[in-house]
Amino acid sequence: MLLVYNRFLKYTFLFLTGGFLYGGIEILSRGYSHISMLIAGGVCFILIGLLNEIYTWKMSILSQMVISAIIITTVELTSGMIVNLWLKLNVWDYSAMPYNFLGQICLLYTNLWFFLSLPAILLDDLLRYLLMKEEKPHYKFF
Repeated sequence: MLLVYNRFLKYTFLFLTGGFLYGGIEILSRGYSHISMLIAGGVCFILIGLLNEIYTWKMSILSQMVISAIIITTVELTSGMIVNLWLKLNVWDYSAMPYNFLGQICLLYTNLWFFLSLPAILLDDLLRYLLMKEEKPHYKFF
């Protein structure tokens, strides 16, 4: 029971960390955010962190960044389909951006997620190492 409780606390902490950071980035970039971004950011941060759990440090940092950009874009598309298209909350609209898909994702932001994923990967690893006493991070570039 204690193990389940500790895992719950760990993933709740990581979820909230990612959610508040994602929302904070959005507030810095456009001046406001939406509660759905906290959820999307939390899901993204957990999924990005799971890469090292699944691949146990065998994956290069560049590969993690590529996969993380795909994860974030996929979560953004899923969130957009629910929040913007289905619930019609109009939280964001990329229709005016080049290479957009249904106004919910676009190539520019996928590239941005690639670069922003590096601090997310490093932060997740640092939090897991320092606070959760998990394996010390080590990286390979290629």
